[in-house]
Amino acid sequence: MIRIESGSAEPPFDQVKRQLTEQIAAGELAAGTRLPTVRALADQLGLAPNTVAKAYRELEAAGLIDTRGRAGTFVSGDGAAASARKAAAEYVRRTRELGLSPAEALALVERSLGGAGGR
Repeated sequence: MIRIESGSAEPPFDQVKRQLTEQIAAGELAAGTRLPTVRALADQLGLAPNTVAKAYRELEAAGLIDTRGRAGTFVSGDGAAASARKAAAEYVRRTRELGLSPAEALALVERSLGGAGGR
């Protein structure tokens, strides 16, 4: 399911987050799929539980997963929304690399949508 590259410059929690995001966007993990517990996934990957917990928190903040207490953690939403969130995150990453301000990045999106709010 997830593979951690120990020699990668990408931190392990980012690897977990990215791979789960990609699997959700691709439909490999469908809405409602139960994910392993933080502790179980950490043990499986040889990571500290806090590392996996951080990835899960960020995925939940992005709306990709839902934590339901003792019931577990599940993939949320639909594939289209997950794909759009992934594309947005990639756009943000790329515009930051290019040195654009948030205002400049938003202006480009609005132009691409055909005006403010796409209306």
